Amino acid sequence: MPELPEVETTIRGLAGFLEGETIARARVNRPDLRRPFPPDLVQVLTGAKVTHLSRRAKYGLIHLDRQQAMIFHLGMSGRWRIDPEEIGKHDHLVLETGAGHVLALNDARRFGSVDLVDEAALDQFAPFAAIGPEPLGPDLTPQHLKRAFAGKITAVKVALLDQRLVAGLGNIYVCEALHRAGIRPDKPAGAVSLPKLKLLVPAIRDVLNESIAAGGSSMRDYAKPDGELGYFATSWRVYGREGQPCHCGGTVERFVQGGRSTFWCRKCQK
Repeated sequence: MPELPEVETTIRGLAGFLEGETIARARVNRPDLRRPFPPDLVQVLTGAKVTHLSRRAKYGLIHLDRQQAMIFHLGMSGRWRIDPEEIGKHDHLVLETGAGHVLALNDARRFGSVDLVDEAALDQFAPFAAIGPEPLGPDLTPQHLKRAFAGKITAVKVALLDQRLVAGLGNIYVCEALHRAGIRPDKPAGAVSLPKLKLLVPAIRDVLNESIAAGGSSMRDYAKPDGELGYFATSWRVYGREGQPCHCGGTVERFVQGGRSTFWCRKCQK
């Protein structure tokens, strides 16, 4: 599944083709993805000017001059294709700009979604109303995590994946951030000290920013809008490296938490 850095990379890629442009034509090639397309989607998009693009957690937002935003989620395998040679059977939403560019939302497994929401109601959009602060924003602080984790016996790795506590963190980046901060993933969240949380917050930001700069971590069929693969996977310190050496001289291990693989080093994560 595309995670926060992949969505941020997508937004930045789309911005160069959509920001300030008019959507001359829009069409949907099937009635739904994970759920139906908004019934007025084509009508709202056609002729609208894109004022800017943004991201909230793992959602991308295309803001229109009609005081509405089109919100997309890439699901498991979704991606945007820019100026494809031809429109394929999995290109379910196609936009054409006044400048002559074609942008196709491609989603072979159709676990993604598209919504239209009034700008004034974005904070009340159900997925946004229930999630915590952005990990790259100013509201994610060690003090926030200390309050959010207070009294929790849930493992810290599982707690960090709880979107109600922090928005948009996924499995890869939580494993990597905990390793950088030297925190064992199965430690009860409420037992993580404030000094350790002061290491964790910048570790989260660093691993996300490094991944964004590298174009994301290409898993399975994820790619950036230009079709190129992200290469942050080559920088993983623990994720997917079971049995390989850690920089500290230990060995990367794997176990399962909440149905997901956790990678860590027992020598340097305490």
